[in-house]
Amino acid sequence: MEKSKTMSQEKFGEKDFQTIIGNLLRYGVWISLSVAFIGGIIYLMHHGKDIEDYSVFKENDRNIFEVITAVYNGVIQGRGESIIFFGVILLFLTPVFRVLLSLFSFLLEKDYLYVAITTIVIGIIILSISFGFSH
Repeated sequence: MEKSKTMSQEKFGEKDFQTIIGNLLRYGVWISLSVAFIGGIIYLMHHGKDIEDYSVFKENDRNIFEVITAVYNGVIQGRGESIIFFGVILLFLTPVFRVLLSLFSFLLEKDYLYVAITTIVIGIIILSISFGFSH
């Protein structure tokens, strides 16, 4: 009797964890879209009548920390374009948090093969972010 109780508790905890991951993905997308939408409204309120010059594009050679600092400062100042970019960052981070939650889940289940695979995926994500902004 005690063994079946332990198994049902494991399944219940695993099901709860999958619900948390599903909610993270669902709400993460909605929150990021809402933030970007609000940023778009703010941007249009201040720059709606501006005419953009698309003949010249500025190349950005900034690393990820400079970008995050600029976005953070822009959000604090209420700049619409920074709020939009923050929404995009949140959208990007949603599946990254899902991978991190999966790592935590695999650690709790003591499934070390998937812990290793998920750690490699996280390392690839970190390398991609680090080197993607620096060239």
